[in-house]
Amino acid sequence: MPHVVGTKGQIVIAKEIRDKLGIHAGWRTIQSVVDDHVEIRFMPPEHDRPLAGILREKCQTSYSGKEESAWPDAARREWLDG
Repeated sequence: MPHVVGTKGQIVIAKEIRDKLGIHAGWRTIQSVVDDHVEIRFMPPEHDRPLAGILREKCQTSYSGKEESAWPDAARREWLDG
């Protein structure tokens, strides 16, 4: 089944092809012209899970997130008092 090229040069890869190759959102492509057609090679991301908090168990101190909100107050006091 033919697909239409969008105004930005984008195409849709048919679901059957994505499923067969295991392609998911976030994968990168390498595209090259070979004779009269385009070859597209897909590369999965280096990891498939978020990295936020990955080192939490390795840290000696805890971070609650409240520390970040203290910076504007400290800067304001330094500016007004200094």
